[in-house]
Amino acid sequence: MIQPQTDVDLQPYNSFAIAECAERLVWVERDAELIEALDLAAEQGWPVTLLGGGSNLVLAGPVPGLVIGMRSRGRRLLSRADGFAVIEAEAGENWHALVNWSLDLGLSGLENLALIPGTVGAAPVQNIGAYGVELCERFDSLDAWDRQQQRYCRLDAGQCRFAYRDSLFKQEPGRYVILRVRLRLPTRPDLRIDYAPLAAAWAATGLSRPDSRVVAELVCAIRRSKLPDPAVLGNAGSFFKNPLVEAEQAQALLARFPGMPHYPQADGRCKLAAGWLIDRAGWKGRRQGAVGVHAEQALVLVNHGGARGAEVLALAEAIQADIQQQFGVRLEMEPQRLGD
Repeated sequence: MIQPQTDVDLQPYNSFAIAECAERLVWVERDAELIEALDLAAEQGWPVTLLGGGSNLVLAGPVPGLVIGMRSRGRRLLSRADGFAVIEAEAGENWHALVNWSLDLGLSGLENLALIPGTVGAAPVQNIGAYGVELCERFDSLDAWDRQQQRYCRLDAGQCRFAYRDSLFKQEPGRYVILRVRLRLPTRPDLRIDYAPLAAAWAATGLSRPDSRVVAELVCAIRRSKLPDPAVLGNAGSFFKNPLVEAEQAQALLARFPGMPHYPQADGRCKLAAGWLIDRAGWKGRRQGAVGVHAEQALVLVNHGGARGAEVLALAEAIQADIQQQFGVRLEMEPQRLGD
């Protein structure tokens, strides 16, 4: 029988290193333990919060009810045929470790997503993406517990409703708990290196044959050069989504800022670089008390030590208001806000 701990400090369990307490916390390793924890919360009327790697959240205050930490482990090769392999990993597995494991198997497809923090179970929620690749492109299916219907379910890519940094799991928050994820990966290198910094880094290697391991190493090097290590400087990675705007608005902004990075989308809209907007507005390296904008990457907010969630959110809101005023563009936070 599970025994939740009470008044647990969550600072060690969130990459922003914000000190807030969970009213109750229980770690689960198996499906049965998860369901037992959910049943206990339902019986007691406790709200439930799921905790994976803690890399995409801002603790705005104490977290009431029951926090369930996902610690399920396991990964396996399910099939290999016709130029593709299907791998499966439990929700509590570390994402970057899974990427490295897939490369050890000689598989391609995840190298651009190397070094993204967090767990496998959190990856579909955000539809994680980097350097020109999104999870949905490599996705096969997942198993989840449907809290509404009290049953197990298997969801394919269409049912997950993937979009840019979006999914069914954000559209219907709290309904599903992801248990394990399956990915369909090429058995031969299928490199995506058209993202400018990655293309330049690849060209500098002088290699002509495709090599997924080398691409993964380049991605890691680029990320480390731009993003602070959470163990040294608390952060949640990219804090704002790259905004999508209508083509007309993008053209108007390009008339004002000819060098503005922009990426036309299949639906006719245009994706802008949030980091460029924040940098152009003069926020890079600025500090407000214990929080600030990273000096090397304007898309990252950092905890200089002892920051509270309210301070992080206040800085984020100030940036949002300024970008709206200067460019007419609304920035949306990526991290989830938890706590009162």
